[in-house]
Amino acid sequence: MSLKITNECIACDACRDECPNGAIEEADPIYIIDPDVCSECVGSYDEPACIAVCPVECIVSDPDNLESFEELKLKFKQLQIEE
Repeated sequence: MSLKITNECIACDACRDECPNGAIEEADPIYIIDPDVCSECVGSYDEPACIAVCPVECIVSDPDNLESFEELKLKFKQLQIEE
């Protein structure tokens, strides 16, 4: 499943540069994560980098975008091909 940013976001910009897929974008008033690009860092890191750096713990799993580990691995591979 991809991740989402909750309303607790303080728009600190800590997460955006950490995302290896460029899935996090600045929006008003909080940042957003594109579920089509978020692979929860599968293939890049052991844990989602955005969650690790978020100072207010506002990044959570998105129940509206359920994906298995295998689906996330495939998404990561497809995103690498497109680059």
